[in-house]
Amino acid sequence: MKAAWYEKQGAAGDVLVFGEMEEPRPLAGEVRIRVAASGINPGDVKKRQNAFGVGMPFPRIIPHSDGAGTIDLVGDGISEEWVGRRVWCYGAQSYRPFGTAAEYTVVPLEQAVPLPESVSFEQGACLGIPGVTAHRAIHVAGPVEGKTVLVQGGAGAVGACAVQLAHHGGARTIATVRSEGDKATAFQAGADAVLLVDENLVGRIKELAPDGVHHIVEVAFAGNIATDVEVLAQGGSIAAYATNISTPEIPFWQLAFTNARAFFIGSDDVPTDAKAEAARVINQAFEAGWKGFEIASTFPLDQIAHAHELVENPTRSGRVLLVI
Repeated sequence: MKAAWYEKQGAAGDVLVFGEMEEPRPLAGEVRIRVAASGINPGDVKKRQNAFGVGMPFPRIIPHSDGAGTIDLVGDGISEEWVGRRVWCYGAQSYRPFGTAAEYTVVPLEQAVPLPESVSFEQGACLGIPGVTAHRAIHVAGPVEGKTVLVQGGAGAVGACAVQLAHHGGARTIATVRSEGDKATAFQAGADAVLLVDENLVGRIKELAPDGVHHIVEVAFAGNIATDVEVLAQGGSIAAYATNISTPEIPFWQLAFTNARAFFIGSDDVPTDAKAEAARVINQAFEAGWKGFEIASTFPLDQIAHAHELVENPTRSGRVLLVI
C-alpha cells in the first residue's frame, strides 16, 4: 500500500517519507479501513516535532489518528456484515504505530464509528480528536442543559465542535473569537452570542451572564484564567484542553472562594465509555442538521509534508486533510 511515515522526529520536510509498505491485516477484534480521507490535527504535528519530549514510541510511525473510509476486512470475532460499511475512526495512532496517512489503517472495532450517509468522508476525517475532546470538555462536569457555557476559542476545530455540542445539549452558549471573520464560524456552530477578545471582554460576558458562567471550555488556560475566574459562577467549572504556557500561574484564592472545579482534557486518555458516548452524540448532531467543519485545504498523500507545514502555519481557518 501507499503510505507516509517517519522514523525520526523533526521538521516535516526532513522526516516525512512517502512510499510503499505492506498492507496491514486486522487482528482479533479489529477492522481494516480503506482510507478515503485522513485528518491532520495539531497533536499529530506536535508528535512528529517531539514537542512533548516523549521521543519515538515506535521505530516507524504512520501519523494521524483521525480518518474516514470503508471497512474492507475484519479480524476474528467481527461479523462480516461490517465489510463495506462507511465509518469514521479515532485513535488510529494513539498508543499504536500506524495511523491513517495510508491507503489502509487498522483499528479496534469500537474505534470505527458508522458514518451517516449524508456526511462526506472529508467531514468524517475531521471528527476524532476534535469531537472526542469537545464532547468531554462540554460534559465532563455534568449535563449542561439549561446552563450557560462559555467556549473560549469558539472558531477553532475543538471550539466550534464544543459550541455545537453545548447547543445540542441544551445550553445557552457564549463563544469568544479573535477576529470578526471568525464570528460566522461560531454562530454557524450554534452559539447564542459571539464576542471578540478585547479589553472589554469580562464586562460583556457579565452583561450576558450577570449571575456568572456555569461552565467554561478553555483553549488557552494560562492566557485566559484571569478572565475565567472573573466570570465563573459560584460552583462553576473549567475544562481545559490546551494552554499557551505549560506551567501557568493559578489564582488559587479566587478559584477557592468560587468553589470552582477544574478539569484537564487529553483526548487520547478520555475514558473508553466517554469516547463511545462522544461518537454517538456527534453522529446525532449531524443527523440533527449540523454541517460540520470548514475545510481549508486538501492534499494528496504524497504531499503530506506541505499539509503538515500548513497546519503549523495556517493561511486561513479550517481543517487540513489528506485525500487518499
